[in-house]
Amino acid sequence: MHKVSLDKLRNIGIIAHIDAGKTTTSERILFYTGKNYKLGEVQDGTATMDWMIQEQERGITITAAATTCQWKDCTINLIDTPGHVDFTIEVERSLKVLDGAVIVFCGVGGVEPQSETVWRQADRYNVPRLAFVNKMDRASADFYEVLKQMREKLGANAAAIQLPYVKEENFLGVIDLVEMKLHVYHDDLGKDYDTVEIPAGHLEKAKLYHAELQEKIAEVDDEIMEKFLQGKVSTAKELKEALRRTTITGKLTPVLCGSAFKNKGVQLLLDAVVDYLPSPKDVPPIKGTNPKTGAFEEIQASDKAPFCALCFKVATDPFVGKINYIRVYSGTMTSGKYIYNASKRVKERVAKLVRMHANHQEIIESVSTGDIVAAVGLKETKTGDSLCEEANEILIEAMKFPEPVIQQAIEPKAKNDQEKLGLALHKLGDEDPSFKVSYNHETGQVLISGMGQLHLEVLVDRIKREFNVEVQVGFPEVAYRETITKKVNASGKFIQQSGGRGQYGHAVIEVGPQETPGAGVTFENKIKGGAIPQEFISSIKQGIFDAAKSGILAGYPVTDIQVILVDGSYHEVDSSEMAFKMAAGMALTDGLRKAHSILMEPVMDMEITVPEEYMGQVIGDLSSRRAKIGSINTRANVRAIRADIPLAEIFDYATILRSLTQGRASYTMEPSFYAEVPSHISEKIIAGYSSAGTTRRT
Repeated sequence: MHKVSLDKLRNIGIIAHIDAGKTTTSERILFYTGKNYKLGEVQDGTATMDWMIQEQERGITITAAATTCQWKDCTINLIDTPGHVDFTIEVERSLKVLDGAVIVFCGVGGVEPQSETVWRQADRYNVPRLAFVNKMDRASADFYEVLKQMREKLGANAAAIQLPYVKEENFLGVIDLVEMKLHVYHDDLGKDYDTVEIPAGHLEKAKLYHAELQEKIAEVDDEIMEKFLQGKVSTAKELKEALRRTTITGKLTPVLCGSAFKNKGVQLLLDAVVDYLPSPKDVPPIKGTNPKTGAFEEIQASDKAPFCALCFKVATDPFVGKINYIRVYSGTMTSGKYIYNASKRVKERVAKLVRMHANHQEIIESVSTGDIVAAVGLKETKTGDSLCEEANEILIEAMKFPEPVIQQAIEPKAKNDQEKLGLALHKLGDEDPSFKVSYNHETGQVLISGMGQLHLEVLVDRIKREFNVEVQVGFPEVAYRETITKKVNASGKFIQQSGGRGQYGHAVIEVGPQETPGAGVTFENKIKGGAIPQEFISSIKQGIFDAAKSGILAGYPVTDIQVILVDGSYHEVDSSEMAFKMAAGMALTDGLRKAHSILMEPVMDMEITVPEEYMGQVIGDLSSRRAKIGSINTRANVRAIRADIPLAEIFDYATILRSLTQGRASYTMEPSFYAEVPSHISEKIIAGYSSAGTTRRT
């Protein structure tokens, strides 16, 4: 059973743009809750949550780290997520299982590109959130500008519940707009602070924002609206209750401020997590599908309900092997018992249950509703699998993983390391669904695909260090895709006579572009009258998907097409699954030719922050790289250039940008969309493919 009741449990994540201060905020939370007895620092490589060697060396978070701590009478399960877009899968799968989130904004940078990405991810999973404007100790920090950007760029109904207390350009404390008090810090550790009346010089602004807060709440909460219309002033207790209601429903986002590095405002952030973010009981029940009936069922958050959990992450521990991180949605489970993997339809034995503290494990005997823990001993379970009781099967909707945008060839330096490399790639693929491995039969190359150069660099480094395999990699290549722009009818007929029994398969299909970009390849059977027996339909579908792995232009995968099986024929004796699989592949190839396939390339959303004097050189260089400038804004003492730019044009861009600006500019980017490759570039790619006579696959 729980040490605390469900309403005293908070499952939260810390999410943000890179360098906004997520891990530093997490470290302060661990310190103030008593989980750690000394402060860990990212720049010193001593941060508890950045435990990987690669994280400590680079000073960035690479993998989501989980821990559990106590604040007041609540238990907080905390996940610290990466900010770099190459590791966005870690944010995606964490948000899938969390009940609430704290999104951290840099007080200087404001709403940055990856801030928008994580905000949209939280929207997609309907995760209630608080906003924490960090780095208020910086000279050019502007809390009010960040608040404005949240409303304009994110469309957030953001309401300040705190204001920064700045005196002579020094950030000294926080003005609480709910209690209308000032919290002033005196020591460097920030453990102790005084709560006093708001000084006269700051009282007028505090009253103005207190009134705005009441208005913001009244707009989305009937109880406060009623008092507001009657001209009555709501008490602090009433405002807190209303803030909790509106935050949980996602109608309002409370905005706090502080400086995690200077140890100011983090305890008040913890208070807000307890006061405003939901418990597992406060969020709507998660829905699952009964695999036997296909009906949707709600999973009630109760220890008395049948056991149901989702595996949201797989990791490899050097001592115990594979670890499966799970979120328990209902019921209880003890170690040593068997559970049922409804996704794989197999029984698995849980050898051990552990509560994670970054990379440290605390053995526990049982888990209950709302817990986020790790299980040891599950052999078949992968990320996204549903775990339940065999008598009460339920499938939770799996996560969607991003498609890789870059690939490299990899091979071991020593031939006898081939098997070790295969094992390493298999384990890394289990851990990271955004990392793909494929084999090119024509060239004999193993290809690894990922979300960016840094993503693949880190994985290659892990292969060398963790698996002791020395490897060499090729130059990065763009993961192009092939698609079509119009709907056509196509057919494929496979006939083979070789003396005995022959082979016969015939399929007629409609092929057209998807209405929604990113929908991939879909198959639909619309055959009527039994033109093809039902037992061959799955073979046709498999043939379509196999053929789509390699397009007709340059061997890149086909995407965003809709295939409908409309007709065909069969032979009572000669038809077989293999024959229809071949016929389906021929039909798709015929359709791609008729529809005049085009090549698509990944386009990146890039933001460059550059001093004014170098802006002309940077814009000129971007224009030569087929970039489309979206906006140019002023941010503190630099300019922020936002542009869409093809990935093929910006390999090694960091080096080029440094030389253009004497190292004073920086940039961030993330995959945005796929766009058609210009004809003159497409022709070169196709010509190179034809002359090489190879097949590329990602």
